[in-house]
Amino acid sequence: MKREPIAPDELELCVIRDFGGRWMLLTAGENAPGRFNTMTVSWGALGVIWNKPLALVVVRPSRYTFEFMERADSFTLCAFPGEYRDALTLCGTKSGRTFDKVRAAGLTPIPSTAVAAPGFDEAELILECRKMYSDDLRPDRFLLPEIEANYNGHDYHRMYFGDILAVHGISQYRTNAIH
Repeated sequence: MKREPIAPDELELCVIRDFGGRWMLLTAGENAPGRFNTMTVSWGALGVIWNKPLALVVVRPSRYTFEFMERADSFTLCAFPGEYRDALTLCGTKSGRTFDKVRAAGLTPIPSTAVAAPGFDEAELILECRKMYSDDLRPDRFLLPEIEANYNGHDYHRMYFGDILAVHGISQYRTNAIH
């Protein structure tokens, strides 16, 4: 996929569509076989905090990717064209503990420019993020009772704030791109 660098303040992304509807891959670790894991995410946010561009992701402690998020100081988020929906489904339903889901999904890890975690050659957008904060969601802080229904097993997510260091994407992700 032909991507070009995009300044974080020139990134145009419909967060609700791209996280919630199209999904993304979250990857942590190092770009070497067995040294990273990826998972599909459909919850997250983008914004600004502490005067830095922010990518917020959440990972349950039961997920294999959680171990990599805890050890690594960075992660990537990748968005894909629609034809990769089956690959994203596989990456969200199979564990990397016992299965090479990247290979099975037909994805090609590539080095990032600013972080250790890889991106994927098939992605149309790659966000390279350095972790800057993490904290656990606490059920005693939920203000809406229906939130608890997302946690039947009491497997509450850990939040990670990522400083977006680099963005690479196709032209549709650049502000004022012709659609």
